[in-house]
Amino acid sequence: MAGLWFEQFTVGQVFRHEIRKTVLEFENMLFSQMTYNPAQLHIDHAYAATTEFGRPLVNSLYTLGLVIGLTVQDTTLGTTVANLGMHDTVFPKPVFAGDTIRAETEVLDLRPSSSRPGQGIVRFRHTGLNQRDEVVCRTERSALMHRRPGEVAGPARGEQA
Repeated sequence: MAGLWFEQFTVGQVFRHEIRKTVLEFENMLFSQMTYNPAQLHIDHAYAATTEFGRPLVNSLYTLGLVIGLTVQDTTLGTTVANLGMHDTVFPKPVFAGDTIRAETEVLDLRPSSSRPGQGIVRFRHTGLNQRDEVVCRTERSALMHRRPGEVAGPARGEQA
């Protein structure tokens, strides 16, 4: 299993994810279509040419999903139960077709679940950067994670008892 168990995370731990992805125009168009988002800024080249950006912007929800997706293999693949929420999500720079996105993750907080003894909650900060190392997305995400089988009791590493 590629993902980490709840006990394998520590507060302050940082992941610089190796997998990167170049965003294709097709993906932006398809995502906008699949989510019924008809915003001209994403799908209309003639309109986008008249804006300050001069070309279509990649849909920010696609960017958010991509940034989180780039983190999964190193952190939560096979060990996550569910996403509990995201907050403080920002998009400081636009993403355009042809940009290559990479991600970094920092573990902000850990706590055992009070209602699910075999699980714990990890709060991550995910940061997406483009090929110029500009931050294009940042979000905090809380994920319900499986605890390692047989290690249900006791605090996680980096957590105070």
